[in-house]
Amino acid sequence: MAVVKLNGLSKRYAATAAPAVDNADLTIEDGEFMVFLGPSGCGKSTTLRMIAGLESITGGELTIDGARMNEVPAKDRDIAMVFQSYALYPHMTVFENLAFGLRRRGFDKAEIEQRVTKAAATLGLSEYLDRKPHALSGGQRQRVALGRAIVRNPKVFLLDEPLSNLDAALRVSTRAELIRQHRQLGTTMIYVTHDQIEAMTMGTRICIMNGGRIVQVGKPLEVYENPADTFVARFLGSPGMNLVPSTVIRSGGGYAVKFGGTDLVIPMPDITDDDVILGIRPEDISEDASEGSVSFQGNVDTVEPLGADTLLLFRVAEHDAVLTARVDRSFQAFPGQSVTLHINSPGIRLFDSRTKAALMRTEPEDA
Repeated sequence: MAVVKLNGLSKRYAATAAPAVDNADLTIEDGEFMVFLGPSGCGKSTTLRMIAGLESITGGELTIDGARMNEVPAKDRDIAMVFQSYALYPHMTVFENLAFGLRRRGFDKAEIEQRVTKAAATLGLSEYLDRKPHALSGGQRQRVALGRAIVRNPKVFLLDEPLSNLDAALRVSTRAELIRQHRQLGTTMIYVTHDQIEAMTMGTRICIMNGGRIVQVGKPLEVYENPADTFVARFLGSPGMNLVPSTVIRSGGGYAVKFGGTDLVIPMPDITDDDVILGIRPEDISEDASEGSVSFQGNVDTVEPLGADTLLLFRVAEHDAVLTARVDRSFQAFPGQSVTLHINSPGIRLFDSRTKAALMRTEPEDA
């Protein structure tokens, strides 16, 4: 078992007015792959370092399997950490790098041999055990760094942006490798990243942080489809959700929002404010009409072909912002052209214009 609980966990540095981590409450279940996601300075790495014992805890409590960890030294927490830098010893072979921590802890030679051999086979490093780090690729070095954590057989793995030093192709392959390793090991993993694609593809759940606070926790697709506020809506997604200040009007006994000269009917029983923020994902705006979709006119600003599809940046009447639609790669348009686009109505989200909190969210069935 390796259940990690954060109960009002806080970190405040003496030279700063605002806390780096502010009253974080979170339970990370046994065997879960939890991803901390957020922009630089949001508190995600500080939270990870408090779990690791590398940062002192200012307030609140950290427990692992019910045992309080606040005052427990890092070496006694049964946690292994993989850093952004590989931190390999350049003068040692792969075998020696993998075995180093075990030797320091007094394991006998046979046990070290068994653990290193098993970890190397799991990570596809068996044929590289006699090489030194300079003779390895970036992806292989990252696997050695992960292997050094695996041989310890810890309760919890902590990974602090371990893929950020890899090129694009290696990031994709190593990301898949980490997913496989988690599936095989079944150990609790806590992963920090600012890359929302990594969070969406790797996490059992994701924890989005901003300004030292936990903003939203949930399964990746649940958070993507039902963001708690405009920060999550904009941050999660590439590109992020289109956010447009809009006005609510009564329409046929219900409600609608004004958008580009069109009334978008929304399934809300009651809305207290006339002014809201309309949220629409780029993939919910298309060039083709579908059942229940609503048509509107847009003026093309920029066309960005991506290969698999195309990003269409456009403007609509009554709004100054440039919005984005994800259309088929065969769609032909040029800057300045007026085009007819269609909104998938179920994809519409509304946010409070003052608090920025979601007004319309579909709660997950198991919530």
